[in-house]
Amino acid sequence: MGQQRLSMRPQSWVVWAGREDLPGAPLNVAPVLASNNVHGDGRSYARTDGTPTWEALERVVGGLEGGKAVAFASGMAAIAAVFEQLPVGALVVIPDDCYQGVAKLAERGARLGRWTVRRVAGEDTAQWIRMCSVADLVWLESPSNPRLIVADLEAICAAPRKTGTIVAVDNTFATPLNQQPLRLGATVSVQSATKFMGGHSDLLAGVISTQDERLWQALRVARELSGATPGALEAYLAVRGARTLALRLKQAQQNAMFLAERLERHPLVARVLYPGSPSHPTHATARRLLRGFGSVITFEVRGGADCAERVCRSVTLIRHATSLGGVESTIERRAGIPGHEHLLPSMLRLSVGIEDPEDLWADLDGAIRSAASESGTGIGGL
Repeated sequence: MGQQRLSMRPQSWVVWAGREDLPGAPLNVAPVLASNNVHGDGRSYARTDGTPTWEALERVVGGLEGGKAVAFASGMAAIAAVFEQLPVGALVVIPDDCYQGVAKLAERGARLGRWTVRRVAGEDTAQWIRMCSVADLVWLESPSNPRLIVADLEAICAAPRKTGTIVAVDNTFATPLNQQPLRLGATVSVQSATKFMGGHSDLLAGVISTQDERLWQALRVARELSGATPGALEAYLAVRGARTLALRLKQAQQNAMFLAERLERHPLVARVLYPGSPSHPTHATARRLLRGFGSVITFEVRGGADCAERVCRSVTLIRHATSLGGVESTIERRAGIPGHEHLLPSMLRLSVGIEDPEDLWADLDGAIRSAASESGTGIGGL
């Protein structure tokens, strides 16, 4: 399904896919700034028929995932389109550690009487397998946000399921370069292209991939009726960002491992959560299923919320900002964001970019020590 894959690796696919092969055509599909077209045998209206710019993005991501893709205006728009497929009275299962946008969407639907929600620990594989036989939507996030739990997708996606059950995987943190959930048996794989796919913190977009033709058509209808269509410029930027995804992710992951190892030895850091670290609770699963461990690190500093906030205000090269997956490193205290108060107050989420790792460490280490000194958390002569 999707553009013919040929015999190429993902690193080549992201550069090659989504281009026109006609003689004289632009090398890159340009942003098509049109809402409607002259009537004839082709497109009529962009919301219903799409544009070449959206389709270029869909070919890139769909091919990476091993399916057929539908692009949306944001990651949440894509997620909402999956939930829209559920019948009234459905059972929805989501992780206990997951993106709060998903949790809020699920809770809102439950309050309105649309479905019932169950939450399961991401590492509880046996319970996820049981849920596949009774749930209408099994929503997995791997690695999860913010504890970076890696679910055993191989076992869960292969489990017997009730007829019509959708097994959905948010693949944003891993990206299709590190795992392809559809190849493991997932019904859909969801990307927030805002993050790693775009990679430059300058767009909002989401993409759903599936191998189910009927579901693909239903998702296109959901996009059409909700109006959750991507902008032409955003789709163009997402494709351009995807061209360098393999290079960016490689450097960012190397940087993340470097920083995680140093953070684990830091006397002012209480805990580090990174799937590539042997100390992570799902490290063994990550080693078995992921091609790379990603570039997000979650860690806790000593000194509580005050010290964590000071770290965020003290960094200079690293930016104090939300979101993740960009070329620049960003950090934030997750519990300080409305709706995230249930998280540990000293927990920081660091999205590692492509800067020089020694510069990143100097900035981070300096900020931690400065924050500890200001808040009276210093240890000995540190």
